[in-house]
Order: sequence, then structure tokens, then C-alpha cells
Amino acid sequence: MKSFITNSSEETILLGKRIVEALPSYLHVILLEGDLSSGKTTLTKGIALGLGVKSVVNSPTFTILKIYKGIKMLYHLDLYRMDNIGHDFDLEEYIEDPMGFTVIEWPNQVEALIPKVYVHIKLTYLDLDKRLIEITTSNALDEWMNTL
Repeated sequence: MKSFITNSSEETILLGKRIVEALPSYLHVILLEGDLSSGKTTLTKGIALGLGVKSVVNSPTFTILKIYKGIKMLYHLDLYRMDNIGHDFDLEEYIEDPMGFTVIEWPNQVEALIPKVYVHIKLTYLDLDKRLIEITTSNALDEWMNTL
């Protein structure tokens, strides 16, 4: 596990950018865990920045999915309001797209769809600007985490 403390939304955004730029090419799913207002979407803004997304990134809480075009497609899923996996959404195609990059907020809602290889990031609200960000991987990629 690797831990960071960010002291502003700008630092959280820059950490998201750094994370995605350091990822090995086969890692294309990031799971974000944290309470409401812990910084999940702010971190995703940095991931989008690292992927060359030019449009405004905001939370897809009410739409479940937002798609952004950059160097790779960014699929931003916010599953807070989802009660169970619905066949109407076809989320698998976004999660399994190796040519895209998927960020999943509230991944516990789709545990059955999570691939075997992923990065898990837990965000904890410490105060108005400060966040604790803890990063683990599905298969202990210590080498990759040392590049952060």
C-alpha cells in the first residue's frame, strides 16, 4: 500500500494525473472508495487530465456513467444510487474495454464485474482541504507503486 496526504483539491487533482501517467498499460480500471465528499470526483479530474481530456469532468451521480474523450476514452461510473447490477446498463462493456480507462466510484455495487487486475484507491476526508489517499492493487504491484 502507498499513502498520500493532499492538502488541497489541486494537489488531489495532480495526484490523480500522476497515478494515471504511471500506470502500466494493462491496468485500466481504478476503483474509488470513500464517503461522500471525500474527493473521488476530484481525483478523477486528475485522471482525466492525465488522459488528455479537455472537457469539464463532474460527478455522474444521477446519470451513472459519463464518457470523456482523451488519449483513451475515460468511462467514469458513479454507482452510489445503484442497488444491484441491472442488465439494462451493460456496464461490462465499459469496465472490460482495454482501449478505454474506467474509474468506478462505489465499486461494491458491481463486485461481480470487477476485473482481476485493478487499482483500488481509498479516500478519507480529514478536513475541508486535506485528504488521506491510500492506494493498493489487486496483485501487489509494488514496482508500479514505487514509481508514484
